[in-house]
Amino acid sequence: MEQSPSRPTPRMEDYLGAIYILDRDGEPVIGRKLVEWLEVSAPTVTMTIKRMVEAGWVTMDEDKSIHLTRAGREAAASVLRRHMLTELLLAKVLGVPWSKVHEEAHELEHGLSAETTARLAAVVENPDVCPHGNPLPGHEGVTSQLVPLLQAEPGRVYKLARIHEAAEQSPALMAFLEQHGLVPGASIELVEILDYNETVTVRSGGQEVVLGLAVARRLWVSAEPSAEPEH
Repeated sequence: MEQSPSRPTPRMEDYLGAIYILDRDGEPVIGRKLVEWLEVSAPTVTMTIKRMVEAGWVTMDEDKSIHLTRAGREAAASVLRRHMLTELLLAKVLGVPWSKVHEEAHELEHGLSAETTARLAAVVENPDVCPHGNPLPGHEGVTSQLVPLLQAEPGRVYKLARIHEAAEQSPALMAFLEQHGLVPGASIELVEILDYNETVTVRSGGQEVVLGLAVARRLWVSAEPSAEPEH
């Protein structure tokens, strides 16, 4: 196996970030998952993973499951941290719309040095979570007490706390959520879940919003209800 270079290529960093998130969430890391997450072809994933194995960033088992090496995990944590800190800079300092910071940060994250990243962390006050409520690497515990929206008590008002990284992959979805005020910190009430047509109705900011069940699965709320619903 070749010795890992000092830093992966930008493409490999994208793969490492996706692998880290899937592994963090307890999902099997296989080629098909990466095809879906990164929106690339299966042959592209196969070729890139082969190169990453050769470079020492990942290993692959006989069942084709992919695992980060120690160097790969450190590199993955580094790129995710750079990405999330950049999102925070864009949102808190530069005023970039919440729904757009993920895309913008993706264009900037690969070029940041360790020194610049440290300065960036200080500017945004060393946070535990990104603007979407997802934990920075090493701070996963801060979201462990959150409740999936689908497990919330209907008719009680909660605070929306987290929108999963998978939702961030869709600019249209993020714009929809922002348009309807469904951002971390917003009050949210679960109205009803309709399994027959896979929709979930929530109330936030005095309006009802219908979400697809797949989207609702990506939302978490604070563990304690914040108030009684308004009538």
